Amino acid sequence: MLSREEYHSGVKEAWCPGCGNFGILNAEKKALVELQLAPEKILIVSGIGQAGKFPHYLRCNFFNGLHGRALPVALAAKLANPELTVIVHNGDGDCYGEGGNHLIHTIRRNPDITCIVHNNKVYGLTKGQASPTSDKGFKTKVQPYGVIHEPLNPLALAISLDCSFVARGYVGDLQFLAELIKAGIQHKGFALIDILQPCPTFNRVNTFRWYEERVYHLEEDREFDPKNQLKAFHKALEWGERIPLGVFYLHPKPTMEEQIPALAAGPLYRQKIKPSKVLDIMEELSASSSSFG
Repeated sequence: MLSREEYHSGVKEAWCPGCGNFGILNAEKKALVELQLAPEKILIVSGIGQAGKFPHYLRCNFFNGLHGRALPVALAAKLANPELTVIVHNGDGDCYGEGGNHLIHTIRRNPDITCIVHNNKVYGLTKGQASPTSDKGFKTKVQPYGVIHEPLNPLALAISLDCSFVARGYVGDLQFLAELIKAGIQHKGFALIDILQPCPTFNRVNTFRWYEERVYHLEEDREFDPKNQLKAFHKALEWGERIPLGVFYLHPKPTMEEQIPALAAGPLYRQKIKPSKVLDIMEELSASSSSFG
């Protein structure tokens, strides 16, 4: 029986006091314990930023990628060994800014990966610049007159692309967040979980109190159906006085791994290498090139 202690890496967390990342770490440990996933069966991939430190604090396999490039690494790992539980941790700038193009095309491919975004609506590691999700008018040292662009809506974007699982959590609601992470991991396909987390150092607007006055669970709306794409998209646009949490959209469909013939026989590392096939291809290519002599 696995316990929380068995997921502890022994590395001391280097986040600021009051950072929302602590809540995400606690929720994920709770989810992993309840799912009884062995650390050696888990791969966590991260990029750069405060969220990028996340896998250092869990005992598991992990890979730190470049800024915005966590998803391609995670996709490669999942294709090499589909038996791994692959989880990506990145920040709002990391995933929605530098990594926005990778997010779009990973959604299209639908690999069985859980993508968790630490959304504090600011660049925390690089000292407080506005991020793609910063609200219009948000003031920083770089934007002293306030952000002039409309914020990116990651949930609406994902739903419009028919992402197979789209959800939003909040670090101030630990039990609910743990359940969302569990659901994302158990979902067969690409799962995007956007997590609202206060940054007490660089974002003094979107605080714990600010969120707690606004967030509510989608379950409270009895007419809402997460399998209805139009209703899900409409809910994703709701932001301001009321902010919904929960599973916005759910559309199970074949994963990328299921559609690749080479994986039908199991993970690549367990399959026997057949050099003769490579030689046949080389001979064919050689014959083709000589014909253009």
